[in-house]
Amino acid sequence: MAEQSPPSRRRSLPATRSGIPGSGLAKGLAVTLRTMTRKTVTEQYPDTLPDLPPRTRGVIGLFEENCTVCMLCARECPDWCIYIDSHKETVPAATPGGRERSRNVLDRFAIDFSLCMYCGICIEVCPFDALFWSPEFEYAETDIRDLTHERDKLREWMWTVPAPPALDPGAEEPKEIAAARKTAEKLAAQQQAAQAGPAEPSTGPAEPPAGTTAPSAEPREGES
Repeated sequence: MAEQSPPSRRRSLPATRSGIPGSGLAKGLAVTLRTMTRKTVTEQYPDTLPDLPPRTRGVIGLFEENCTVCMLCARECPDWCIYIDSHKETVPAATPGGRERSRNVLDRFAIDFSLCMYCGICIEVCPFDALFWSPEFEYAETDIRDLTHERDKLREWMWTVPAPPALDPGAEEPKEIAAARKTAEKLAAQQQAAQAGPAEPSTGPAEPPAGTTAPSAEPREGES
């Protein structure tokens, strides 16, 4: 018997469509013309400033009045880019016979933004709300050493911090605001009571209660 030849292993090529010459060029030009007629969305920075979201991580603002120099932000910073210096002062006793107390006074608070990785850990761990995110981002410098900003600059950025978002209508009132409101209402009630003063004593005879008759001033029988 004659040996059968193996089947051909050549793959059949797909049939190519015969298109109109230049159709691809025409489609590309159509896309270009359609794009040219649309309104541009490019913002001409710096003439037009971008509309940043409220949670933008630009720089860190410092509210000095809330800082107690607890050093928690500097210890938790993974880059060690926060520098804090302070000294202790003695506070005299508030009442006679009391003892003096000592408190920390902030001398320096600086952040090296050339090392900062904008993780936000320092803001999260601050127990007294002294650090806040600001959307300010225009602080580029030609010298890397100028990226270490002291507390005066951090204080200026504090005024660019956006207000916190409003709570939901059905949200529970924060405990701090509730406590402050109750204290304010209590003080207002005490002030109103003090302004009203004590009730003036009556000078005339007391009137008998309703439904009763006043005793007669005439003497009874057998009385002189």
